[in-house]
Amino acid sequence: MAEQARPLQSISFRSFRPQRAFKRAFDILGAAIGLVLLGPVFAFVAWRIKWDSPGPVFYRGRRAAMGGGEFRILKFRTMYEDERSYAGPKVTGDGDPRITPVGHWLRDTKLNELPQLWNVLKGEMSFVGPRPEDPDIVAQWPADVRAEILSMRPGITSPASVLYRNEEKMLQSEQVMETYLKTIAPNKQRLDQLYVRHHSFWLDMDVLMWTLFVLIPQVRNYQPPESMLYRGPMTRFTQRYLNWFVIDLLISFLAFGAAGAIWRTMGPLNVGRIRSLGLAFGFALLFSLVGVLMGTNRIDWARASASDVFDLVPAIAIATLIVFGVNGGVDIFPDGLILVAAFLAAFGFVAVRYRSRLITGFLSRVLRARKSVQAARERVLIVGGGQAGQFAIWLLTSGRTADLFHPVGIVDDDLYKQDARIRGVDVVGRSQDIPALVRQMDVGIIVFAIHNIAAEEKRALLNICRQTQAQVVILPDFLETVEMAHALQGQDGRVPGAVWMPDAVPASQVQTWLREIEQLAEADDTEAVRRYAAQIRAELDTKKNSG
Repeated sequence: MAEQARPLQSISFRSFRPQRAFKRAFDILGAAIGLVLLGPVFAFVAWRIKWDSPGPVFYRGRRAAMGGGEFRILKFRTMYEDERSYAGPKVTGDGDPRITPVGHWLRDTKLNELPQLWNVLKGEMSFVGPRPEDPDIVAQWPADVRAEILSMRPGITSPASVLYRNEEKMLQSEQVMETYLKTIAPNKQRLDQLYVRHHSFWLDMDVLMWTLFVLIPQVRNYQPPESMLYRGPMTRFTQRYLNWFVIDLLISFLAFGAAGAIWRTMGPLNVGRIRSLGLAFGFALLFSLVGVLMGTNRIDWARASASDVFDLVPAIAIATLIVFGVNGGVDIFPDGLILVAAFLAAFGFVAVRYRSRLITGFLSRVLRARKSVQAARERVLIVGGGQAGQFAIWLLTSGRTADLFHPVGIVDDDLYKQDARIRGVDVVGRSQDIPALVRQMDVGIIVFAIHNIAAEEKRALLNICRQTQAQVVILPDFLETVEMAHALQGQDGRVPGAVWMPDAVPASQVQTWLREIEQLAEADDTEAVRRYAAQIRAELDTKKNSG
């Protein structure tokens, strides 16, 4: 039996933010203007409905409201006013005999949805949001899905509405409800959940634009890609260009202001505030335009690698040279001031793009320095300071795993690595020191991260590791153990012991794996690393089963 829907006022997926207040203000203003301007359209449609068939102009249907309650959605009536219209299925399929001739026209043009402007004005709906569903259907949703979707006001349109605007033509079988619940409803729920998680003003503008676009008869059959619904032209323009231009403009103002202050300590500078602001604006505009031409705006700076910083250098250099050239013709600003300002701006451009990594790195060092925090995490000893060992350190100190594991040292037989520090972790000894180090450092997990050695030597090292009380994990199966550690966090479970690794895997194959993983690690994309590790795991399982 489906779980009964209940009020969800206590459930909140996103805390109140100014953007919600702005969204509501936009809804009120837009609905009020729409109701006034569309008055003649309402009158014409009402006349057509009354002329076509007896019955009321409007239809008021039960719909699930934000928070789990109910409201009455307002639409132009599209069905005959008789018992069969109310006794039939709650969704309509292609050729449904309950729909009137004018009703078909209203549904095709979506004009039947216009009265919902009144629901928007009352605060029951929004212009964009998850489409309101019948409470009886909502009661059949999984509880977590229902709670998430009903955490927002339902909308006149949504990404799901755009993709399923021809929903009725997809429902041609006699089992309309069964087909709808099995094939269409789950995907619409997924799309609505995506909207709830990523909604923004610009996403709403994209959805409204797509809604109007697909109503044009010539392009009615066009199906926009799902990615274009959630990252449409307006969202992309804002995130890739407008937001960064505003940020870079503020940095330019600060940089040229600071350069001017520095210059005034060495002598008078009378260039005027308007000219200084104009110079800063021009520099930011040039930097942004050159960046667009060179593709730097396509970089996801939250996941950028260290080498991506060099893509900013040409844009900074070209913007500086152009400003130099223009200033040479008018001779207003000292050349030294422009150089200082360009340097400060370049520093700011880089810092703001890598801000999350800089802040995270600083906080990680602070946390690693706290004894209480270190004691609360599983202590890990890394065997091998090469590529695989460095990858293990990165994984242990990145994202969610940083709260669970503490790398206490590296063991490596390379004499040149003794007493060195690799990726912030000290090399504390050689392989024969492993048993003593495990006791002294209270190590719970040993990560074996050496791949380019002979099979006999590998077995000897693993035997040393297994003589200890610590759990032994072999890369790349380490990723699976990390996931199991997350699952066991707070429970009395233990991380599994030694795992299988075929000796038949050639070193060249492992090198290829590690190169791919290293590239993903440079981009700081933990989830991509996990997916790639799952692929490696599948290959290892195949070799194990065939061997």
